[in-house]
Amino acid sequence: MGWIWEQLRFLTPGWTDLVEILIVTFLLYKVLLVIQRTRAMQIMLGVALLGFAYGLARLLDLILIRRLLEASFAYGAIAALVVFQPELRSALARLGRSRMIRVFRPLEGVRAAEEVVEAALRLARARHGAIIAIERDVGLDEYAETGSVVDARVSAEMLATIFTPYSPLHDGAVLITGDQIKTAGAILPLTQSSVRDRSLGTRHRAALGLSEETDALVIVVSEETAQISLAVEGRLERDVDSDRLREVVVGNVPQHDPILAPAQG
Repeated sequence: MGWIWEQLRFLTPGWTDLVEILIVTFLLYKVLLVIQRTRAMQIMLGVALLGFAYGLARLLDLILIRRLLEASFAYGAIAALVVFQPELRSALARLGRSRMIRVFRPLEGVRAAEEVVEAALRLARARHGAIIAIERDVGLDEYAETGSVVDARVSAEMLATIFTPYSPLHDGAVLITGDQIKTAGAILPLTQSSVRDRSLGTRHRAALGLSEETDALVIVVSEETAQISLAVEGRLERDVDSDRLREVVVGNVPQHDPILAPAQG
């Protein structure tokens, strides 16, 4: 009986085993959050189906099918790096978004935030399409290289001019870093997620795509509906009014700004 007990000792885990189980469970949960409603989830289901087929092939001794699947699995790690590249980038970017390690904020000062809000409202009234991305912790240098350098101070007039129809830069995105308009006419990645709302145009899909790969706050103005939308962390909030827009944009200003300091007395 002693040897049987030795064989079953693994069924009585210690506290370190419980800690490991909790850590692995948490990591798996985070991975599922990242890939939910993306093509990665569909691919993982396909991989699970192949694993089931391989087990069945071993059970029924189907040698040819088993050898083919084994050859496929041998190169699976390399294929996964290629196929899951957008999702891996998104996951690694989200790793750096912990509140404990945040150093930068999207806009430096209430003035810049108010200028962005005023520009968005002005563009919506004029029915001029626009997409404005505000950099936060994750840098946007990679996307800035696809546009034209502006390097001007944030102002409602400048943003309205950039997105004037038929201007050279009106079709791309404006990238804002701190209180500076860094780039205009930038090309953003389209979302990898399946979008059920067929009314969403290229600007909205690009805003979602950037918010999936970075932690940027993206403002979209629709020229068809004159509605303002916000894209953050892969989620799109549509038909945003002026109060909500100001709450989100101005709310990202550093709390040590003297204008935002709590009233005394």
